Amino acid sequence: MSFVFVAARIFRSNLFFGLIFFSAIAFAGAAHAQTSIRFLLDSKIDGTSTPFLLGIDKRYFKAEGLDVTVLEPLSSDPGENEEETIKRIASGDVEMGFGDINAMIKFRDQNPQMPIKTVYIVHNKAAYSIVGRKSRGVTYPKDLEGKKIGAPPRDESFAQWKIFTQANALDESKIAIENIGMPVREPMLAAGQVDAVTGLSFLSYINLKDRGVPADDISVMLMADYGADLYGNAILVSTKFADENPEAVKAFLRAFTKALKDTILKASASIDFVIKRNGALRKDLELERLKMAIRDNILTPEVKANGYGAVDAQRFAKSIDLIALAHPFKQKPDAGTVFDASFLPSPALRKAN
Repeated sequence: MSFVFVAARIFRSNLFFGLIFFSAIAFAGAAHAQTSIRFLLDSKIDGTSTPFLLGIDKRYFKAEGLDVTVLEPLSSDPGENEEETIKRIASGDVEMGFGDINAMIKFRDQNPQMPIKTVYIVHNKAAYSIVGRKSRGVTYPKDLEGKKIGAPPRDESFAQWKIFTQANALDESKIAIENIGMPVREPMLAAGQVDAVTGLSFLSYINLKDRGVPADDISVMLMADYGADLYGNAILVSTKFADENPEAVKAFLRAFTKALKDTILKASASIDFVIKRNGALRKDLELERLKMAIRDNILTPEVKANGYGAVDAQRFAKSIDLIALAHPFKQKPDAGTVFDASFLPSPALRKAN
């Protein structure tokens, strides 16, 4: 064997092991560079949580250099969950979360010292609704006059009640409002103790079906279809975290957009990412809940035209004016400080399915 041949073999061998060594270092460095994000939902896991869980299980967040943990609210009271989510993000207890943009706007007005903002709209059309029983004469807004409405005081749909009544010229003196707890909302409507309730469409509708109320006896009036044209649930972030980790926030939204598209294209398969975490949930109902949210709240004409995540500036400004009808501001917020579009993925990535 010649000296040249042996030297060549030694060189190739050293080169091979050198590449392995440096690849290992690069991999270790990438793993070490993962940014941890605690992401807090505004409710217990259900069908509408699918894209966040899919993004974890399909490693879309991991691929973006993120270690994401999805958390449920600590509170056992559904009425407190929204407030808890917003407070914990604003205080820095968690970095990001899923919450109601209008509740966040009101929180910011009351707590200007606690910075929090929206970076991605998920529910382009809010799910606020009046859910009634057709058998009790409730199908359209005017039907509510002379009826009894069950309304949990902390319910975000009820928070928009004044906007809804003004938009539809309803005589509030002819409508009886009964303050009820969220756990008894659908049971009371199912039992005929009230004629309608305020609640999120995909929540109250599916819960009523689960209690045996026939689908053709349930009326769902989306407030957005009757004058309360508001954006709904969104991805919220601690302003401090966003300022210190802008690339991590952008990476999260890229991964989420990919997961959202997967969820919409393959909803039936995607719901398994929810059921595996809570076997007590009924797959058929959670799939219907997810499809309802996609149809009515996520994949809207505006989203089909402009893509996921963004706001229409003119519509958003009008929505802030609407909120002022039900919540007089200490200082009317500037739309640009509430929703920060600088973290959004490219228009090509956000293009709707």
